Amino acid sequence: MSAGHTTAKPSSTPAQAWAEMRAGNERFVAGKPLHPHQDVDSRRSLVAQQGPRAALFGCADSRLAAEIIFDVGLGDLFVVRNAGQVIGSSIIGSLEYAVGVLHVPLIVVLGHDSCGAVQAAIESKLPDAAPLPHFIDRLVQKIVPAVDRVTGGRELTSANQVDAGFVGREHLRDTVAELLASSEMISDAVAAGTLAVVGANYRLLEGRAETDVVVGLV
Repeated sequence: MSAGHTTAKPSSTPAQAWAEMRAGNERFVAGKPLHPHQDVDSRRSLVAQQGPRAALFGCADSRLAAEIIFDVGLGDLFVVRNAGQVIGSSIIGSLEYAVGVLHVPLIVVLGHDSCGAVQAAIESKLPDAAPLPHFIDRLVQKIVPAVDRVTGGRELTSANQVDAGFVGREHLRDTVAELLASSEMISDAVAAGTLAVVGANYRLLEGRAETDVVVGLV
């Protein structure tokens, strides 16, 4: 991903970028999307450069189609996803590219209810839990600290003893905190007022992205 001749610096502030994202989500919730920037002319205009209004790091769940949820189109979002929105070096590198090269004013970290990775983390704490494949387990273990906080570290006999929604929200906050702690570039941009990080939880039934964590918005 070369920096040369690929970017057009967005003009919006972090607050403006988040307001636009929220407005797009409200259109989606209401069933009145505009489907912007999805025509032939938009496609052609992006061949030489991109200038996304925000970056989004979300769960890879098939129900979290970011551009649809926020009613945006080609070139509007720089999207990075993996199962359970778990921080890793490739995630941080991609988001640093969005901040340092594409100059996005906003990073949205998007979790959701009924998350399979969260459920797997809860079930991994059961005494009869079956071993997970290596790379799946590496993802799940990043969510386990959120399970431990919600349960107070007590031994579980059933996954039903744990509110998966509470665990998901705790994990979302962990993800935002780890992103800021891991990336000096991102934390410096937040401190300078040129970037905000918002953690939101997507509700599958309603289609709404509910704000949970806000860092850097004035």
